[in-house]
Amino acid sequence: MSLASLELDGHIGVIRIDNPPVNALNNALRAALVSILEGARHNAAIEALVLTCAGRTFIAGADISEFGQPPQRPTTIDVIAAIEQMGKPVVAALFGTPMGGGFEVALGCHFRVAAPGTRVALPEIKLGLMPGAGGTQRLPRLAGMEKALAMILSGDPIDAKDALASGIVDEVADGDITAAAVAFARRAVAEKRPLTLARDRDEKLAALKRNPSQFEALAAKASRRLGGPVAPARALQSLRDAVALPVQAALERERASFLELVESEESRAQRHIFFAEREAAKVPDLREVKPPDVKRAAVIGAGTMGSGIAMCFANAGIPVTIIENAQEALARGLATMEKNYQASAARGGLAKEDIARRLGLIHPATDLTAVADADIIVEAVFEDMGIKHEVFSALDRLAKPGAVLATNTSYLDVNAIAATTGRPDAVVGMHFFSPANVMRLLEVVRGTKTSPQALATAVRIGRKIGKAPVVVGVCHGFVGNRMHRIRSVETERILLEGALPREIDAAMTGFGFAMGPLAVSDLAGLDIGWRMRKAEGFSAPIADQLCEMGRFGQKTGRGFYLYEPGSRTPRPDPEVDALIVATAKKLEVERHPFEPKDLVERLLFPMVNEGARILDEGIAQRAGDIDVIWVYGYGFPSWRGGPMHYANTLGLNYVSDRLKQFAAQAGDSRHEPAPLLTKLAAEGKGFT
Repeated sequence: MSLASLELDGHIGVIRIDNPPVNALNNALRAALVSILEGARHNAAIEALVLTCAGRTFIAGADISEFGQPPQRPTTIDVIAAIEQMGKPVVAALFGTPMGGGFEVALGCHFRVAAPGTRVALPEIKLGLMPGAGGTQRLPRLAGMEKALAMILSGDPIDAKDALASGIVDEVADGDITAAAVAFARRAVAEKRPLTLARDRDEKLAALKRNPSQFEALAAKASRRLGGPVAPARALQSLRDAVALPVQAALERERASFLELVESEESRAQRHIFFAEREAAKVPDLREVKPPDVKRAAVIGAGTMGSGIAMCFANAGIPVTIIENAQEALARGLATMEKNYQASAARGGLAKEDIARRLGLIHPATDLTAVADADIIVEAVFEDMGIKHEVFSALDRLAKPGAVLATNTSYLDVNAIAATTGRPDAVVGMHFFSPANVMRLLEVVRGTKTSPQALATAVRIGRKIGKAPVVVGVCHGFVGNRMHRIRSVETERILLEGALPREIDAAMTGFGFAMGPLAVSDLAGLDIGWRMRKAEGFSAPIADQLCEMGRFGQKTGRGFYLYEPGSRTPRPDPEVDALIVATAKKLEVERHPFEPKDLVERLLFPMVNEGARILDEGIAQRAGDIDVIWVYGYGFPSWRGGPMHYANTLGLNYVSDRLKQFAAQAGDSRHEPAPLLTKLAAEGKGFT
């Protein structure tokens, strides 16, 4: 099969790329393009060229599997150079998702015509990288620096309408996009339009070149901590170079920075998560299973979680019935959803006309019989086994044959819930994370009797509604909360042994978490964990006392920290410090100071140890699945690659030895390395 071909439409040459599934710009394709472009340059019969693609998208980016390998010529830069040296108009016909290197190729063309649904982006920052084929130089010259900063530092896509308004594309055309690009090329030839390259267009940078301090003001406004500590800084410097340096020098520095980032631990970690997410959705015994389409969904419960789940279905264009047993509670849920949509529209993340369309897909009901026509039903009621049993007993009577019955439980036994029904094969866990309309993680819990069909349906619908589904087995807390409980227990122990809340949180934010564990507990509400611990027979000496004092976190203005009225900023509280010291004395725990590194290891290494047990028990299929769960569900910094990947980078021997030290210091066996961790460390291997 030819990866690229040239055909003539009159005097217009049409270069068609055909490298399924997403026309990734790998070495073979780059070589084919350079060869065709060179030939077209010397072909007097060709007056202009159109670059288009077969399949569902224009070039969707570079082949990420080539990252970390020695660069092979021709590079993407060579493809763009061949376009820029053409001497005749080259028009990119954009559709689908032109991103990364594919978008950079389009920026190297003289003109760009886009289909209405096109979304363009330079998402490299999300892989710990930055554009490496001219994106930091050409995009600000077309769109202006403010737009370029926002796109490159976030990595988020913009639509064709926005790209047209920003000057990135020259036309948005309905119908056959290749035909529209050919027509545009003919006009460009007939009108003898100037062939000004994006790299040579400085008019949108002129003011910044006259006053470079303006760049710093724009950078401060656009900067966000995305992609780790290194890549955003490098991207910013490259954008600064667009103002301060001649374009060729800036391009060369951009490429050097890109190649250095490719070799960084930061980027390796984020590429690990990229591939791990892909692998997580692959369940070996589901490869031949063809789940049916979900045409209608139902959600039981209109609280925070149920409302968020209903929004997920509506966002994907799936009609959903949301059911609550009280009209007042149902009205609150509907109001919450509308408020969330309005807030999204105010931030520019949603067109106002889409609000009515999405709300129109959400159908309220107060009678459980409304589940009758749903292909999938997600229960999101209070986390109580008795209530779950009541709901699933009713669903057994009311749901249509073949419907998937999903529970959103975060830690209860899915098998026990399934046993309530006469169709346990239809029951599966779908553990969404709060807020469900925002968080990407979805733990899909496979019960003992869950059928391949039900499991495959849950995984498929998870992907359709924009989640990162990870299949896990049944145990208390599944994967994420089982490991989270280990960290919570260790946090309490460290408080008693000598650390203060602000020291623990500072160590973890220094590691890369957006918030420390105690600030997160205050945000979520300490009473939630307190209620769960009482139900399960566990205790947390410090947190339990805070709850008994009515200190539930931000909602009461007091938790582990103090909060001023209307403020979410935590302030240390001497009363809490005194409580911790007094409790340690009462329990005869000797306190001592901790270094930040020791705090991080005391919290993370027991989690890694529990992850090893989870793998050994078959609760998770792969170490990468655990990493995806912790990055997308619990805020583990993506540039660290997840807990298991992070342990690999340190070496499992080191992790194992430190756990043994913790066990010796504690005088008990809770930190003794798990058998799988011990085995891999002895063999000099990592989690794979």
